Amino acid sequence: MSCCSSDQKFDGTSVAYRRALWAVILINLVMFAVEITAGFASGSQALKADALDFAGDTMTYTISLLVIGSSLALRARAALFKGGLLIVIAVSVLGMTLMRALSGEPPVAETMGIVGFAALLANAASVLILLRWRDGDANVRSVWLCSRNDAVGNVGVMIAGGLVALTGSAWPDLVLAFALAALFTRSAWLICTQALAELRSHNHPIAEAGDA
Repeated sequence: MSCCSSDQKFDGTSVAYRRALWAVILINLVMFAVEITAGFASGSQALKADALDFAGDTMTYTISLLVIGSSLALRARAALFKGGLLIVIAVSVLGMTLMRALSGEPPVAETMGIVGFAALLANAASVLILLRWRDGDANVRSVWLCSRNDAVGNVGVMIAGGLVALTGSAWPDLVLAFALAALFTRSAWLICTQALAELRSHNHPIAEAGDA
């Protein structure tokens, strides 16, 4: 359900939305520090991937906050940048995972489970905070997709941690890291596709109106 009754997408210009963004920026910044530390300590690629996602989200939420109230073209370009950032994160995760796959050493399953659960709680809070604004313009929607990715990733980390504990193998962790990279790539595609459509609408408003 859209937050607006008209066809125009919500552009983020509300005090409540700005406060919501500040809250999730703080949540993501704290969880990045926690997960990247735990990822290196435990040797978990999934935790490192999720930590990079937290870092990316912190940057994208900050950008989203800065461009609120700007022109549609600027907001769409900001969304394109955020989509590109997700691609960079996906490639980084793939690179780290491939290097880790060569060693085959399993991560510490207990750390994965505990930190994954803490991150899930943090992201569940972020998702609930942003829920009412999930259908906005490309800039607003990118915030929602990033939060959703985090929640999905945290559930995966917990499941992978359990499988690592049961099997003594590193592969559940590595498979999840690959899956997260794929999820980041798909979200980047969705964000960029909507942003490009909004840019076309901005550059050719008469043609768009005629098509409608």
